[in-house]
Amino acid sequence: MSSPSSIPPPTGTSKTHFPSDSSLPGERFEVRQTHPTGDYTPIPSKSFPLSAARQALVEDIIALYEMKPTVSRVRRYAPDCVYNDQFVYADDRYKMAGQWFALPKLFRSAESRGYQVVTNDRDLIQFRHEEAWTFKIIPKTAVINALVSLSLDPATIDSDFIRVKYHKDQANDKDYSNEGLGATFKKWQADNVVKYMDSPEVKEFEADKGSGKEPRPTYGSGGKEGDAPVKDL
Repeated sequence: MSSPSSIPPPTGTSKTHFPSDSSLPGERFEVRQTHPTGDYTPIPSKSFPLSAARQALVEDIIALYEMKPTVSRVRRYAPDCVYNDQFVYADDRYKMAGQWFALPKLFRSAESRGYQVVTNDRDLIQFRHEEAWTFKIIPKTAVINALVSLSLDPATIDSDFIRVKYHKDQANDKDYSNEGLGATFKKWQADNVVKYMDSPEVKEFEADKGSGKEPRPTYGSGGKEGDAPVKDL
């Protein structure tokens, strides 16, 4: 059990993980890590406290997971952001918007069943998250426990509206290699879904297409040898 002195203050610790230059592309803000077990079951009662601005950010992200996208919530991301999970690699805010607004076409419902903030550093918030997804066509619910990492835009860390440079969602012990057939499919999916989204909300972000991009980093492995050190969060 953590002692009171080991709990980060609501504003976060002073530890930094990423560059301080906000003009650098989102790819430069990727956290790399593996986990001893891949068990990310949240214990909400042990969640670190957050400042009002950080709490508002996490609540907006949770609302997106619950299929409640709005233009304001998608603006939580920098134009050159990256979103990386098991199924998607979206490398700008336009593609990101396409993903969030497309979810209701695939799922009947999405329920956040709890989260636990486990990292509250100067430029990184991480929380364990349990989400129940009910498919639209097949009446089946999948419950996924994952570690969500939000790399914060250094230009907005001290503002009332904090933005995200890199959003990673990991549901197992290994990190992503960002290469191979799986990675190719993830990027293809993000590149193409947005082409079929004709909603005015997604068009709000059309100017962000291709913002500040550079080649996707690859690691050869999702393990320690792929620059993903073991972290027991």
